[in-house]
Amino acid sequence: MSYSIDKIRNICLLGHGGNGKTSLAESMLFLTGATDRLGKAADGTTVSDFDAEEIRRKISIGDSAMYCDYNGVKINIIDTPGYFDFSGEVKQALRVADAGVLVCSAKDGVSVGAEKSWKMLCDAGTPRAVFISRIDEENASYDRTYEALREAFGVSVCPVTAPIMEGDKIVGVLDVAFKKAYKFDAKGKRTEMPVPDSAKAALDKYYNTLGESIAETSEELMDKFFGGEEFTTAEMTGALAAGIAEASICPVYCGSNADLTGIASFVDAIAAYFPAPSEGGKPVDEKGASAAIIYKTISDQYGKFSLFKVVSGKVTNDMTLLNPRTGTSEKLGHIYVMQGKKNVEVTEVTCGDLGAVSKLTDTRTGDTLCNPSRTEPLPGITYAPPCYSMCISPKVKGQEDKIAVGLSKLAEEDRTFTYVNNSETHQLVISGAGDMHLDILCSKLKNKFGVEVELSPARVPYREKIRKTYEAHGRHKKQTGGHGQFADVKIRFEPQEEQEEMIFADEVFGGSVPRNFFPAVEKGLRESTTKGVLAGYPMVFLKAVLYDGDFHPVDSSEMAFKTAASLAYKELVNANPVILEPIGKLMVKIPDASMGDIMSDISSKRRGTVLGMSAEGGMQIVEAEVPMAEMSSYAIDLRSMTQGRGSFTLAFIRYAETPAAVQQKIIEDAKKARETEGE
Repeated sequence: MSYSIDKIRNICLLGHGGNGKTSLAESMLFLTGATDRLGKAADGTTVSDFDAEEIRRKISIGDSAMYCDYNGVKINIIDTPGYFDFSGEVKQALRVADAGVLVCSAKDGVSVGAEKSWKMLCDAGTPRAVFISRIDEENASYDRTYEALREAFGVSVCPVTAPIMEGDKIVGVLDVAFKKAYKFDAKGKRTEMPVPDSAKAALDKYYNTLGESIAETSEELMDKFFGGEEFTTAEMTGALAAGIAEASICPVYCGSNADLTGIASFVDAIAAYFPAPSEGGKPVDEKGASAAIIYKTISDQYGKFSLFKVVSGKVTNDMTLLNPRTGTSEKLGHIYVMQGKKNVEVTEVTCGDLGAVSKLTDTRTGDTLCNPSRTEPLPGITYAPPCYSMCISPKVKGQEDKIAVGLSKLAEEDRTFTYVNNSETHQLVISGAGDMHLDILCSKLKNKFGVEVELSPARVPYREKIRKTYEAHGRHKKQTGGHGQFADVKIRFEPQEEQEEMIFADEVFGGSVPRNFFPAVEKGLRESTTKGVLAGYPMVFLKAVLYDGDFHPVDSSEMAFKTAASLAYKELVNANPVILEPIGKLMVKIPDASMGDIMSDISSKRRGTVLGMSAEGGMQIVEAEVPMAEMSSYAIDLRSMTQGRGSFTLAFIRYAETPAAVQQKIIEDAKKARETEGE
């Protein structure tokens, strides 16, 4: 069934992990008849958490798309993960959602996840609402949570529904906008009831707060409110819809997913007040040439599904669309609407609606598919750079290729991690948002691609250099049955600051070393510099000057001079060598309260130097230089120190000499590594 654009609502559910987003989605589907049973996350029976890892861990780790029909309005629901390692999934959902619903627990109040989700909503410019869940749990409080929301996020937050409580049990819901009360049966169906005397004072208080927000939407309503007049139904409905679309009103709803109390009021509000795709902040063109944005990819060993939103025209199953990024034409064979893991085949997806297509050949998340007459891609999706890196290796040797194939497939659906085969450290390094992120990727490699892996700290790419000029002598003489081997070189090694790569020069006079052997000497030295004389790390900032030597007219050869040069190179152990470590530019964004802990951690634990501080958006930004060897666990440590509120970027800037104690440990570790590898 196709829906006109005014009959479509695209919402995403976001918030802290464990606050009831998946359960809310499940309640909405069951209430509207999209499902015939109420699934539970604890049992692994929900529509949205269908991945094997989600069922095993009982958490959401990826977006999932669902839909329901409520009185002829199609409500597309994107359930997003609440754990910080998967914030990229939230960004994908916000790219196509026309409204975001922040789900908060009445027990836990405004959590860190709620704060981060609110910021993401603001950054995306997405209209927003709040659903307060778990009203009837022990120590839950709608009032406390609502007040905390208003204090944290401002006066745009205003109550539209509120619970009617009998002790610790929710028995109904107040409709604040129209001063009504409803009770709900076991199937979630609502029936109007008289407003209990015990709830009248709360209703008046909430109505006054809502009225102030409604009055802000126009001067006419402002005059009416302060004149003590009641708003008409049309005025209240129109002002709520306009305020939500403009994000000047953030309505607060409430309910219990366990017994469906309040869910019908929430679904009704989505259909009545939430913006249609044509009314939100993301431009759509119902009559334009076909265009869609790919907002998620689901990939496994059998193929992939690309989830999209139509932003112009419509998409049909017989179309061939262009990917402007790659220039590739994609033939659409089968298109679907998604109900969790279930795909329902359709012949068309109309403007503003969400759909999916299988087996695209050269299209990834964030890409545009459009009519060939249009060449400009739609704005894509920007992800935070990965900040936690580990070496990944197979538990059974010889399965490196299987890891590479698996990671390549996983990268199709998860663009928030990277992997690179570091030729210098001979390690495959995987980088993601945190330890949970990498752990789940490892589990997927095992379950989907049959390869067991283990993670270990990634080696740091140190360097070595000399600190004084040294004249070295390399002599290679070997007598065999026929021609012997002979070469003699004298090389002056000098530290230099011009370039990392070795500079080679000659000052040979009188033909003590024939010029035709100079390239062999240089080649022998360049090959030697790949391993330093202290710990085997590359030698950099070195100048080598060949100034004297000797040769034999019969026994000298290029190989002999290469060997002699490498022997001279080994004498650099006498040139006061030192190990260099990579230094990174660290930018940490943190709350004021964490400043002391962060500064202390940088200077004492990380051997860093704080360069300065500045304020931005209510947060403090600390700028520092730190040895990158001390930053392997920083993503996890920063999350612990700031309760998840902090973020950082780290970029390499230069190499610097290591302190003596650190250098000695690096040398010892390198020796142990060589012994382990059997060198």
